[in-house]
Amino acid sequence: MADSKYDRLPQAGDIEKNNGVEVVYFSPKPIPVGVQAFSARQLQRDANDTYMDFMVSQGSLEFAVRGYIGSVVCISSVFTLIFIFMGFAGYSLGRPFWSSFLQHFLNPYLWGIVGVLAALGTYFMCKAARSIAAYPPTRFNRQRREVAFVLKKGEAPRFVPWEDVIGCASASQSITQYGVTNNFALMLGLRDADSGDVLWVTAPYASLSLVVSEWEAIRVYMEEGLSGLPAPTILDEDRFQEGTVEHFYMCRKTYREDHSWLGYFFGFVLLQFFTGWTIPCRISIWINNRPKAAYPKSVIEWSKPLSPEQHAKPSAELLEQSAQARKAYAEGKTFLQHFGIDEVDEYFV
Repeated sequence: MADSKYDRLPQAGDIEKNNGVEVVYFSPKPIPVGVQAFSARQLQRDANDTYMDFMVSQGSLEFAVRGYIGSVVCISSVFTLIFIFMGFAGYSLGRPFWSSFLQHFLNPYLWGIVGVLAALGTYFMCKAARSIAAYPPTRFNRQRREVAFVLKKGEAPRFVPWEDVIGCASASQSITQYGVTNNFALMLGLRDADSGDVLWVTAPYASLSLVVSEWEAIRVYMEEGLSGLPAPTILDEDRFQEGTVEHFYMCRKTYREDHSWLGYFFGFVLLQFFTGWTIPCRISIWINNRPKAAYPKSVIEWSKPLSPEQHAKPSAELLEQSAQARKAYAEGKTFLQHFGIDEVDEYFV
């Protein structure tokens, strides 16, 4: 995946801007980023002394489900309003309102179109559920300093050296079910050395700080083990990730506090009511909670603990770059300032 700007694979400290999306790279050669490690996904729950599993959340699924429901409800509402208008038109010509309304409302061809759209939405949701269940999580093995992933069910697993993983944060703006919002995501690029293909694992987060601290939690685990991960908190932070019912009600509360009652009704209540309210959240949670595909036998063998003398060691290059980064942070510099980057978009200030 050569980059036109650098004419090479990305490296820690690189910045890219393309079509309104800005990306900052933390690796290859995953050096410290100068922030406290924190996992909004509670990574310590799926980790042991040998490996840790990383899975994608339900935020993007919730938006897709909400879009399907909203499309069907919107078209149905438009048809119903037209039928009501035609009912009144018939009434003005001397015909009974309900007779004229039902004559158009019971049109099988129009509702056939709505049924097709609903069937397509259901098909794509089922396809997404099957696709997510077909892929096991990405597994980080700290003793071997490798990452395992499976492209497709039935294919041989790929193993990527930890120091070759492409880690980056992306920032952009888009129109979502909650209005115009800033989008932040942690992106992990797993490159197959044989073919050069890169599998991207993208995990959305509510803020850039959560993206950076999540990456640092992964990095700390790989370099220091479970002792480096933050201690579990009393509050279940991942309940408030985008796509959950708790996140929906948190957005509702925030919207109500920041807008008038009229704006709150038309800008949130009405919009969310016609897109399913919390139904999309519950569907996306169900999809993500379905049992995932089992790992191949080779990954299970690869995941077995090794004796201490067999543990892989960090490269001399990574140790040197990490020491330089820590020295820069001790002098008060940030991750980007360490690489001499002072001009960035507002996302990364």
